[in-house]
Amino acid sequence: MKYIDKDKRPWGEYFVIDETENYKIKKIEVEVGQRLSYQYHTKRSEAWTIISGVALITLDGIEKEFNRGETIIIPIGVKHRVKNIGKVKLIFIEVQTGEYFGEDDIVRIEDDYKRIK
Repeated sequence: MKYIDKDKRPWGEYFVIDETENYKIKKIEVEVGQRLSYQYHTKRSEAWTIISGVALITLDGIEKEFNRGETIIIPIGVKHRVKNIGKVKLIFIEVQTGEYFGEDDIVRIEDDYKRIK
């Protein structure tokens, strides 16, 4: 499959599948035991659908486990984080909707990889 963009991160990598002025769709892969930063966005909401693996999702401080086929809705401004707690790579599809989809709309609160500015 051809991707519009892709990037490696300390926790895994992501692939941009599609992007318009109204939405952005990514495939996100998180390595075993790794997690993204605890963060929120001011200009977009997200929906995550797990397609492989087991995710521990934190939404505004509340943790819950999600498995293949389940979807998580993350409204604008809600603090969130995902951790791969399974034995295989965690893969999920992220659909962003809102007014802006740049990586600079990530407000990090906690980060395992010292990326808070």
